[in-house]
Amino acid sequence: MGGLGSGRSYWNCKTTLEDYEALDIRLWHSKKLLAPGNEFTCTWSRRGEKIAAIQVLVKARNAILLSYRHRDAQHNWTDNNYPVQIAWSQCNYGGTRPWFLCPAIGCKRRVAVLYGGKIFACRHCHKLDYKSQSESASTRATRRADKLGKNLTGSQGFSMVRV
Repeated sequence: MGGLGSGRSYWNCKTTLEDYEALDIRLWHSKKLLAPGNEFTCTWSRRGEKIAAIQVLVKARNAILLSYRHRDAQHNWTDNNYPVQIAWSQCNYGGTRPWFLCPAIGCKRRVAVLYGGKIFACRHCHKLDYKSQSESASTRATRRADKLGKNLTGSQGFSMVRV
């Protein structure tokens, strides 16, 4: 009891959405990139090195085209070009908000973020969890205390101060 590997984090090692590249339509909308005919590239990098890129073409107000290359399990490159539909909803205080309609077969879920893989799809289709969903109770408590300490003092970590 209590030995190596007995903790929840060792047995529940599900892939999290922090492990995937993400496309966030809210960011594109705030930067006014969703005008029909607009074309732009999203890139991701780690430690200053470019690791991935995707070309986005806004076909119409309700559709974009994603173009990119990825490697399969055998390390062969595959070109991907497929449309993603966009739905618009009314906001309570005016204006509209865009949503991706997940392009995975049989999904069409309305989401703000698509995650990379063979195709860009919602977190439910990729079966992704948030990192916090696999944390132990003590790790979660420590993270919350750090967040509280940062909010109170402006620095990371929680410490008791005697007055």
